[in-house]
Amino acid sequence: MLRHVIQLAQTYGLIPGTILVAAIIYWLFGLLGRRKERDAIATLADMAALGEVVPDTLHPKIDPNRCIGSGACVTACPEKDVIAVVRGVAVLVNPLACVGHSACVDACPVQAVSVVFGTATRGVELPKIDRNFETTRPGVYIIGELGGMGLIRNAVAQGKQAAEHILTSPRRGAGDAFDAIIVGAGPAGISATLRLMEAGLRVLLVEREAFGGTIMHYPRAKVVMTGTLDFPLIGKIKRKKMSKEDLVELWQRILSETRLPVQVGTLVEGVKSDADGMWRLETSTGPLRAANVLLGLGRRGSPRKLEVDGEEQAKVHYRLLEPGEFRGKHVLVVGGGNSAVESALSLMDAGGCASVTISYRRAAFARCRADNRRRIDEAIATGRVRALMPSTVTSVGSSEVLLGVDGKAGMTLPNDAVIVQIGGTTPAELLGKFGIEVTTKYGEM
Repeated sequence: MLRHVIQLAQTYGLIPGTILVAAIIYWLFGLLGRRKERDAIATLADMAALGEVVPDTLHPKIDPNRCIGSGACVTACPEKDVIAVVRGVAVLVNPLACVGHSACVDACPVQAVSVVFGTATRGVELPKIDRNFETTRPGVYIIGELGGMGLIRNAVAQGKQAAEHILTSPRRGAGDAFDAIIVGAGPAGISATLRLMEAGLRVLLVEREAFGGTIMHYPRAKVVMTGTLDFPLIGKIKRKKMSKEDLVELWQRILSETRLPVQVGTLVEGVKSDADGMWRLETSTGPLRAANVLLGLGRRGSPRKLEVDGEEQAKVHYRLLEPGEFRGKHVLVVGGGNSAVESALSLMDAGGCASVTISYRRAAFARCRADNRRRIDEAIATGRVRALMPSTVTSVGSSEVLLGVDGKAGMTLPNDAVIVQIGGTTPAELLGKFGIEVTTKYGEM
């Protein structure tokens, strides 16, 4: 390789010093490329051990017959570890790390990349919606993550677009019914509510937990998005990066400046269609009626549980809000995805825990982004976080946890708190009550 560079330089009459510098640069780039390729092959092996992995949201699909291996898609990807070039062709190495930016599609010079749901053999079930995010039920819309879009900026745009469609629709509240009820006070729900308020419609935003949605459950200082947000009544919010704290500050600004009609602590439990064509929502705080309903729920739904003895204790948590409350405690985090890894890192960064341990049923963290994997590997190597992998929790005691580690049962770990982050169930039951059709996507939009 070095000889070819020297011969090329001599052909064009370059001086020896220039030849040497060019050769060194070429050699270093080649070395770096080979190292990245080895890392990508290792990640592919980790993912293969999990079987066919299919994320619930959009992810890249690469046509190897069109790909020229330019690496433009790799460079453009904000997550940096979703796509890699292996043996001259771009490959999808970690689909679970993709958050749907679609920057890879725009960057590809030969249109070899598209974004899809599911794969050719394994489908992803999604509610059937039209281009305005309306479902097969008149006046019922699905916006944001529940529809398969995980990116905050996309959710904000979807909420606004669905609201615009309602404004062109004749459906309006009759009697005591609202013109629209928005379920879920995340980015999509907030955006839709603001646009409908701006147009003078009578609306209500309901949220079962905290205003701000799933973001409020993220660890401190987590970078949640890049780019610009454009909210009705508020305008454009331009930030290169936004952390959880930045968004919380934005939510508070929206509440104080717009008098947003939000009702927190309300869980939608059922639905039926009234004789006058209005939707009646049965909620934990009483019935509500509306001509239009926008579901801005996350896909996580109810957190998935361990289903082991002792899990009902107060020491078992399903999200991490304030790391400081675990000061002086032996904490076990269960899970191997981004949420679990970020929780362990947040506890480590806050300091003060007697110990931080992470338990995962696999031998490697194949379900998280590269930056998270790098940090957790470093934390484990330096002893700041203890990893038990592969392992499973078999029971939770008052002051200990019993685990099976590497296929062997009977390990007892001193424990004061358990944080379980192993995913959750989708709100399929609520969709079923609305009678919303579900479609399965097999490697398509």
